[in-house]
Amino acid sequence: MNPFLEKPKKIESQVMNWKMLAPKPYNKEEIDPFTRVRCILMNGTEYEAVWSKHHAHRHCADNDVRRCIAMIRRMEQQQQKLIAGLKPIDENILETTIGYEQLAVDLTAFLGNRATDKNVKNALDFALLEDFDHLYRYANLLETDMGEHAEKYVGSYTEIMPGRPTIAHHRHPYDSVKKSISNKKADPITKCDVMIITAAEQQTMNYYMNLGAFYKNQKGRELYTEIAMVEEDHVSQYGSLIDPTATLCEDLLMHEYVECYLYYSMLNDESDPNVKKIWEMLFQQELTHLHEAVKLLKKVDGKEWQQVIPNGEFPELITFRNNKEYIRRVLGKTVSLTGDREGYIDVKKLDKSDNFFKYNNKVNSSPEKELGHVVICDHIKRFGEDYRVEDAPHPVKALKDRKSDNISVGRE
Repeated sequence: MNPFLEKPKKIESQVMNWKMLAPKPYNKEEIDPFTRVRCILMNGTEYEAVWSKHHAHRHCADNDVRRCIAMIRRMEQQQQKLIAGLKPIDENILETTIGYEQLAVDLTAFLGNRATDKNVKNALDFALLEDFDHLYRYANLLETDMGEHAEKYVGSYTEIMPGRPTIAHHRHPYDSVKKSISNKKADPITKCDVMIITAAEQQTMNYYMNLGAFYKNQKGRELYTEIAMVEEDHVSQYGSLIDPTATLCEDLLMHEYVECYLYYSMLNDESDPNVKKIWEMLFQQELTHLHEAVKLLKKVDGKEWQQVIPNGEFPELITFRNNKEYIRRVLGKTVSLTGDREGYIDVKKLDKSDNFFKYNNKVNSSPEKELGHVVICDHIKRFGEDYRVEDAPHPVKALKDRKSDNISVGRE
């Protein structure tokens, strides 16, 4: 599929009325977990699309260009509202959060497994273990506070067990800045993937920043606060991978191309008939936005789309699937890593005066009170052990104990 060769419809035909923006929500008791995950991914993709265009709007002096961007942005605001409306009213903050973390885990694992750029792969594998641990912490909170098992929401696709412990995730900001890719040299998958994962993690960060304060008790509020700070780190890491030299119009073209690619992937991967129809409609709309971006690239930069995306054919489509073995391999090999400026290093090799220890010890001045740890200890106190869904014993010996929460791995 080459979206540049498709014939788009007029953008004015995309204006929706209020009824169209109120879709039938999915049933949280019956929906396939990966349909929920797709909805979260595409909601975040549209959120990124809207805010990137607001950023472009504020850095452009040509009102004709700004009007064109405003028109596309308005249509994407509609798309975001439509997708957000698929979430049912009876799905609470924490249940939705389980979906966010399953997305973070399985999307990151899929992208990391196929990554061709070593720098990008290292970044994906590194953050994967942290999102994996977040899923574990939230799952334990879910059973403690609501008596529900997260397995109900993730199905048999994703294991739930400790990753790199959350207490070890807090690094100095300097260590979140990585080497950016070059759009002129990177392959299509790499260019798409750094934008996809940045948008996905940014949505998670924003969700926790805002809705975490609405949680029903103080312990949960503080857990959201802690993990939201980790998501800030992830967004900084992933955002630093994106080529910063792209022009406004080159960036716009890449955003629209990635949206087309994602909707086409979701369309081909979706199992729910109702949601599948929505992906089809929004893919057609994004074709129009892409072709509008082609016009702007020509008008403003004097470039053809081939100068930005030489081969318009979509790379391998994204499919959501079981990534358990891949995650276990990454856990076994990299659980003790931490950030080290542009790279990563085993925490045991760091000097005690390193910024990681200064920052982590400042944030975690009382490790026993760190909320990720408290949530697991409370669960163990109440149920006798932590909540897990494991197909086999944990691949890291230090993280096998279900009656004690480890706060040393990746930190000491």
